Amino acid sequence: MSDSSPPVFDPNPPRRNFYGRRHGKTLRQSQKGYLSEDLGDLRPRGITVDDNPDRRPIDPRAIFGDDRPLWLEVGFGGGEHMVHMAATYPDIGIIGCEPYINGVAMLLGKIRAAGVGNVSVHPGDARDLMDVLPDACIDRAFLMYPDPWPKARHHRRRFVTPEHLQPLARVMAPGGIFRVASDIPDYIRQTREEVPVAGFGMISDTDQPWDDWISTRYEQKALRDGRPPHYVTFRRL
Repeated sequence: MSDSSPPVFDPNPPRRNFYGRRHGKTLRQSQKGYLSEDLGDLRPRGITVDDNPDRRPIDPRAIFGDDRPLWLEVGFGGGEHMVHMAATYPDIGIIGCEPYINGVAMLLGKIRAAGVGNVSVHPGDARDLMDVLPDACIDRAFLMYPDPWPKARHHRRRFVTPEHLQPLARVMAPGGIFRVASDIPDYIRQTREEVPVAGFGMISDTDQPWDDWISTRYEQKALRDGRPPHYVTFRRL
């Protein structure tokens, strides 16, 4: 049986390794412009160790200047889903975390094109953000086509492990929704096993997307390659 009580806030989280790419192909000039001109205004403050070495909890209301519901997307890739959610639900604020700078640049371009103003972008590890968020402040979280880390010895690097799920459970409000989409059967297997242990109850487990879903470029590639997507929904207990 899972323990639904949130983990205790840790003011001194362990220093961690980061696995994955931070840079890809050379950025286009326009993308460099997005990073230099737009990212500074969209970044939440007090997230990084440099900005907040004492790891003091931040006030989530300061991110958007009010107490609107907060959503979190972990690893937003190229940003299609995040911008779609921001446009579909203009009364919420959505925070996206992505250490891959090319993806951040792509998202910033989509934000400009869509004209959405209810987004915040942390260009780094989601764990750094969860370190400093207070308890029960996130109403909905998304994990869309995460890095599959297919080799067995790398499964501990996946997001659906206690190192990530326990902090997520702490910052999510009771009743909050956590969605996971993947085309990797073993990732879905691990999701089914690990997420409930962290304090979530499963709502649905299906090959049918959510009503407000937008198919991302990662999903389209999976479909072209013959890998059917799967969609799992949990509720924070």
